[in-house]
Order: sequence, then structure tokens, then C-alpha cells
Amino acid sequence: MELQPILLRAHHGLCICFFQGRGYSPAFTAHMAAVIRRLEQNPPVQLTDQTDCICACCPNNHGNVCESAAKVAAYDRAVLDLCGLKPGDRLPYRAFHQRVQQAVLAAGLRQQVCGDCQWTSLCRG
Repeated sequence: MELQPILLRAHHGLCICFFQGRGYSPAFTAHMAAVIRRLEQNPPVQLTDQTDCICACCPNNHGNVCESAAKVAAYDRAVLDLCGLKPGDRLPYRAFHQRVQQAVLAAGLRQQVCGDCQWTSLCRG
């Protein structure tokens, strides 16, 4: 029996790499930490450029639509393009994480992808 994939926004592959237990609220950070613990088990993920499991506790999520939808969709497109992926692709989480590490972070492209994010100061260094 194949596991049901976890729906994951492509740009959240970057957010996860830099997560420090800080976020919009205590509920959001607890939820994010729980999602990351689950992803560490290497389940299949299905990539999306829409709201996902992490967005569930975000105060910017209004009826499964992000109030910054255009901005974060651009982040998703950039990550997908750099990683050679597209919305709907399914792969083990670690394979996605490795692509993000190589194609975006090791290539020095994080600032280009999401440098205007309100949380970018957490992702430096």
C-alpha cells in the first residue's frame, strides 16, 4: 500500500531548511515543527504552487488562498524551475530536499528566489 503523499508548496522546501522555531504565532510554529518531524520520516510529497499542509495554520491563509498568493506563487515557480520539477510531481521528501539543497542553496540562489520574504533575515548566514 502506497502512502498518501503530503501536499507541499515548493518554496516551503526552502522555509524548512531554515526553520528556527519562529513564525507567525506559537500555534503556527508548533504546527511547522510537527510537519518537519513528519517529513524527516521521508514520506512521499506532492509538490504544489497552492496552499499546503504548512499553510493550514498560517494567518495569511484565508479559505485556502494566501493573501500574498502572487508573491509566494512566484517563489514556488522559481523553486520548481530551478529543481526541474512541476506542480503535481511526487517524490520522496529527501529527494526533494536534496534537489532544493543543490539547485537553490548550494547554487547561491536563495536570495534571488525569495529575498523579499518577510522572514529572509532568518535565512541568512
